[in-house]
Amino acid sequence: MNRKPIVVIAVTVVLILVAVAAVRSFFWKPSDRSEVRAVPEGEYDPAVWGRRYPLEYGSFQKNLEMTASPTDFGGSVKFQHSLRQPENLTNFKGMAFGKDYTEDRGHTYALTDLKESKRITLQSPGACMTCKSAHIIDIYKSQGEAYAKKPLGELFVKMKHSITCANCHDPATMSLRVSNPAFIEAMRKKGIDVAKAPREEMRSYVCGQCHAEYYFEPETTRVVLPWDKGLHPEQVYAFYSGKPGGFEGDWVHPDSQTAMLKAQHPDFEIFSAGAHARAGISCADCHMPYMREQGRKYSSHWVTSPMKHIDASCRRCHPEEAKWLLGRVKTTQKSVWELQHTAGITVSKAHEAVARAAALAETNKGELDKAREYLRKAQWYWDFVAAENSMGFHNPALCLNILGQSIDLAHKAREAAGKASGTTP
Repeated sequence: MNRKPIVVIAVTVVLILVAVAAVRSFFWKPSDRSEVRAVPEGEYDPAVWGRRYPLEYGSFQKNLEMTASPTDFGGSVKFQHSLRQPENLTNFKGMAFGKDYTEDRGHTYALTDLKESKRITLQSPGACMTCKSAHIIDIYKSQGEAYAKKPLGELFVKMKHSITCANCHDPATMSLRVSNPAFIEAMRKKGIDVAKAPREEMRSYVCGQCHAEYYFEPETTRVVLPWDKGLHPEQVYAFYSGKPGGFEGDWVHPDSQTAMLKAQHPDFEIFSAGAHARAGISCADCHMPYMREQGRKYSSHWVTSPMKHIDASCRRCHPEEAKWLLGRVKTTQKSVWELQHTAGITVSKAHEAVARAAALAETNKGELDKAREYLRKAQWYWDFVAAENSMGFHNPALCLNILGQSIDLAHKAREAAGKASGTTP
């Protein structure tokens, strides 16, 4: 048998593949890695950055679109969460989130939404703007941690732009950087110098610097991330139980008279122990996937649901059809939502039971204290999921587990309240 034609064909195919690879490498240059086009330090206008990086800026502008989520959870349409979860009105009674708890509209609206929020006033602590504007860089340089106690209204006049390119990129080199001092400190305590972190890790750190749980330190009101014992919700709860720096809670519930904790978008904590993070996938791989346009490769700066560009964000690893992947995400989020809703309602009933027991002239103080501790932890577990932005998808196993624990703890709170008052819950 003559093998010569087969050999010729094989060699030809190899040469064609090599030629194609050469053309790809020549024309598909990553616009964010080659030809660095520096921006002046202190320039926070994204349009100025956009003149140097038009593809990234074009995708960044899509963040201005207010659209619903493809999965029915999240999205960038502003609405009150209490309309969907009326239990919020009970669980957050006596604090700002009971008055105004709207869906976030995204990075481009962060500063505007802060100014319009009914949760703050011009006299609120300056720490409230830490993750709302790129101007935190200059404010922190000039004032240090003292900015956290300044009246918010005093800092507003220094802020023109919301979250922009400078929050995450060094203007001279375009390298990824972290600008939130609280995240830098928290990671340092864990033995991690974010300034020396590999690029793939930075593609999560720049997101985690703001998408994380925090509290205001008493006296200074500076932002602190409660990670000394770990990132698991039980470890964070244990940290708060130690009353760090005298911090006992975010507010005392007026009915149950329980010192409560308010979770603040703990996306990084939940994601860090999830399957994608353990597989080495970064936040940006899914929420800011690589795109190709005009013969160039760039990272999309439309920070949105991966379900809006499944081929670029999901199907590079998952071979399944886009419709199947979307269905999988919807199923996961629906399951978490149903359990979250149940947990929230159960917690609200626990508040009512504890309040009834506390109102009696004669009640067992030991059982009442036990009921309040169960209630505090039950709401913390529920809120850790409710305040997170993925409706459980970042880590379904963890979210379903702590929601189950929340329901159990809320029932224990009602039982203890019944024993305290000598009645049944």
